[in-house]
Amino acid sequence: MSISMYKATVPVFISMLTNLSTILKKADHYAESKKIDPSALINARLAPDMFPFARQIQIATDAAKGCAARLANLEIPSFPDTETTFSQLDERLTKTINFLKTVNASQIDGSEERSITLKVAGQELQFKGQEFTLHFALPNFYFHISMAYAILRHNGLDIGKKDYLGSL
Repeated sequence: MSISMYKATVPVFISMLTNLSTILKKADHYAESKKIDPSALINARLAPDMFPFARQIQIATDAAKGCAARLANLEIPSFPDTETTFSQLDERLTKTINFLKTVNASQIDGSEERSITLKVAGQELQFKGQEFTLHFALPNFYFHISMAYAILRHNGLDIGKKDYLGSL
């Protein structure tokens, strides 16, 4: 059995970002019901040298839209990293999902050998499409989604694996 580049990316990104949106709404409700300043959760980190919750969301959305755009040979939508509220972060998720819905299988399928160049931490990384997807884009995306989940869980939000995976 083989899986297309499209099926390995866009539907996966949309599903996980939708789940993250649901988690964000729970976090907002949690902060309100527990009388917690939402900025305490939005700026929370797992460790001092790790990015805060908001940045985890920003990077996850950047990873999703960046992967789809690069594979489809499209311009990557640019979103400023200025979100400071749960509703602003959720709006970013919605904008990312809406972009992903405009990318179709015919634009991505066949991109396994497409040359992808990234600048990361001051160095240029070269990939082929499949290698980029499987060994960089998807792991990076899942890492930041997982860190966002872990930050909220660590701060008392009652969420579990079902919230992370969503309805299967």
